[in-house]
Amino acid sequence: MKPIIVGIDGSEAAIAAALWSVDEAVGRGRQLHLVAVISQTHLSADDYARDLGHAEKSLKSAQSAIEAGAKPVEVTTDIQRGPAATVLIEASRDAEMICVGSVGIGRYARALLGSTAADLAEKAYCPVAVVRTDTEQPPINWIIVRMTRDNDAVVEYAAWEAKLRQAPLLVLGGRPEELTEHTDGEFERRVHAWQQINPEVRVYPITTRSGIAKFLSANDERVQLAVIGSDEADQLARLVGPSGHALFAHPQCSVLVVRG
Repeated sequence: MKPIIVGIDGSEAAIAAALWSVDEAVGRGRQLHLVAVISQTHLSADDYARDLGHAEKSLKSAQSAIEAGAKPVEVTTDIQRGPAATVLIEASRDAEMICVGSVGIGRYARALLGSTAADLAEKAYCPVAVVRTDTEQPPINWIIVRMTRDNDAVVEYAAWEAKLRQAPLLVLGGRPEELTEHTDGEFERRVHAWQQINPEVRVYPITTRSGIAKFLSANDERVQLAVIGSDEADQLARLVGPSGHALFAHPQCSVLVVRG
């Protein structure tokens, strides 16, 4: 069975991504595979030893954090050489999902974060989770997805995450900037039919601009995860960046890009 792969680089964001992925691995009955990436070449033996030592330490720290949670997950580790994006994209051919953190610090954090997350979102062969780390913010809750005529796989992934993480699902009838004040009867029928199949998921559909205002006035929780299709992968930087999702003024949410 294909594992859940996590990119590990020594940052707190990478550990957060590993911990987020534990539930994914347990829920899907998959192995959790932690991968650290070091440079293809080094200027000296000492440079190689430092790079390798950092990778080994990073993997041990992530594994210790996972073991502290005492959840029934099988964890394996590996150190590979090459450009981080290239290594992880290739690894995605045989992965159920790849997960990376979205915020890092220092030399090694930049090896996996930033452009690598964007490359994975656009080129990976499996779904990609980019986990946002923001421990000073209040607890986050909602999972958000856009429901269209041809994105059933994306909605199903969002439903899975809602069940796994016991979170309510905010379902949009279109991009926030595209919504009008006219209700979409077809969308509402799709949501109703979907709810009949997934009665255990709490669903809040939004199809109008006034619906957005009503939601914001009634709910002060944040979005923990935006589930998007590969055609929306170019939104990754905006979703996990300082401006957050277009629907909200403040959140920086994690993103799951459904690919493959």
